[in-house]
Amino acid sequence: MKKLHRIIITGGYGFIGSHFIKYLIKKNKYEIFNLDCLTYAADNRRLSGIENRPEYHFFKCDIRDENLLNNLIKDIEPEAIFNFAAETHVDNSIIKPHDFITTNILGTYNILESIKTTKIKLIHISTDEIYGDRKIKSPYFVEESNFSPSSPYSASKASQEMLINAYIRTYRINAMILRPCNNYGEFQHSEKFIPTCIICALNKKPIPIYGDGKNMREWIFVEDTARAIYIASKNFRTGMILNIGSGEIISNLSLSRLIIKITGQSESLIKFVKDRPGHDIAYGMDSTKIRRLGFTPSTNIKEGLRKTIEWYKKNLEFIK
Repeated sequence: MKKLHRIIITGGYGFIGSHFIKYLIKKNKYEIFNLDCLTYAADNRRLSGIENRPEYHFFKCDIRDENLLNNLIKDIEPEAIFNFAAETHVDNSIIKPHDFITTNILGTYNILESIKTTKIKLIHISTDEIYGDRKIKSPYFVEESNFSPSSPYSASKASQEMLINAYIRTYRINAMILRPCNNYGEFQHSEKFIPTCIICALNKKPIPIYGDGKNMREWIFVEDTARAIYIASKNFRTGMILNIGSGEIISNLSLSRLIIKITGQSESLIKFVKDRPGHDIAYGMDSTKIRRLGFTPSTNIKEGLRKTIEWYKKNLEFIK
C-alpha cells in the first residue's frame, strides 16, 4: 500500500473546509485528520459517505484548547495543516465579538506555537474582507494592498495574518496565506447571504436586503475555491500570499434578483432592511498571481447559482 501524505484540516466540518476534504479524498494521496469543535456552523452531514473511509479521521478539537491541539499535532505528525477553523459571520461578530477574538486570533496563535519548532507547513485560509472597503471605481486589491478591516470579524482575520507573518520572520515557520472572496455552494449555513436569499425565495418569504442593496461583492463557487487552495498548496512557498477570486462582482440587489429569477418567484419578495454598522460598500481583488499558477474558475455565477438552488430544493429539510 502506498504511503499517504498526512495532513490536518482544522474546521473540516465547516463549509469550505468540508468541500476541500471532499476534493482531496478524490486524489487518493492523503490521509486526512479533521479537527473541528462542532460549533453551530459545523455539520457532519457535509462529509456523509466519507466518514468511514480508512484515510479519514475526525477528532473533536477546539483550536483554543492549547494542550489538546498541541498533543494532536505531535501525535499525527502531519506534513501540512490547512487552517479553515474560524468564526466567520460578520453580523455575529458585531453582536458578540468575543468568540471571534478567541477562536480566530488565540486559536491561530495556538497553531503557530505548536509548529514553531517543526517543519510542518501551514496553509492559512484568510478572506478578502481584510482589505475593507473598495470604492466602486478604484483599482482591485492586490496582495500588497493595505489592511482596512471594518468589522470585528475582518479585524480578527487581519490579526491572524499579522501573527503568521511575525512567526514567519521571527521563528522561520513555513506558512502561506490564501485570501478567497465570498464563497457559495451546496450545504452553506443558512445565515449567509446566498442561502438566505434562496431559502426565502423557495419558501416565498421576504428576502432581507441591507440598505439599498448596492453593496458589491465578488463571488466564487466553493468547488473552485477548493481547487484553488489545492493548486496554491502544490506551489507552496513560505511567505506567499495569494488572492483567490473569480472576477465576478455583483451587487447584493442584483444577486437577489438573479436568484428570484432562477427560482421563478416575484421581486416583490425583496424587503429592504436597516443597514448593518460598518457595512463595506464594495470588494474586488486582483487574482493574477494564482492564475499564473494555473487556476481558472470553472463555474460562473449563473451556473453556480443554478447548481446551488437545485441542491437547496432537494435538501430544505436539512438546512439549519
